[in-house]
Amino acid sequence: MFPFVRRKTVETCDPKFSYCYATGSPDDGVLCDITKELAGMYQSHPGDIVFLCIGSDRSTGDSYGPFVGSQLKEHGCPYPVYGTIEKPVHALNISETLSEIRSRTTEPLIVSVDACLGSADRIGSILFNEGPLIPGFAIRNPLPGVGVCHFKGVVNHLDPHFPADSLNSTRLDTVLRLARITSGVILDSVRLAGSEKT
Repeated sequence: MFPFVRRKTVETCDPKFSYCYATGSPDDGVLCDITKELAGMYQSHPGDIVFLCIGSDRSTGDSYGPFVGSQLKEHGCPYPVYGTIEKPVHALNISETLSEIRSRTTEPLIVSVDACLGSADRIGSILFNEGPLIPGFAIRNPLPGVGVCHFKGVVNHLDPHFPADSLNSTRLDTVLRLARITSGVILDSVRLAGSEKT
């Protein structure tokens, strides 16, 4: 079934896996675990693998997803990638993009990527969880959940009164660091899955 569910369903599901990596941490064991988790998912899934990188290039904090998508394409990711700096996927075109994915793929396993806001001590963290991603949740414009699993990059603190301002005041350095690490993990997982097949 296409991984497109409503928010109520998402909130009642307990994820089978959940990882958190703090950028700058000397322990990269979490990144290795994420790499292996993803590689195993690719190998066991009978359908297509798709990366959906959500966000906008018009907001610094929200550009994490598009930067990940662009880096995946630049480094020759063999799977379809939707959402780049050149062609971002955001609230205004995500429904159209999902329709395109449905028409072009078979039983897609969608890995979603998006920025998120959190507590100050979590800024610079990468979260990788099972289950759908809910785009727009932090800025009170939640869209239907999408994806079998997802990455979230904590780009800034959450100001409950002005969440959009938090995204717009995000440091570009934070976004680029998160995007570089995330795309690196994804590319490593693709290589690992390929090497274990041979």
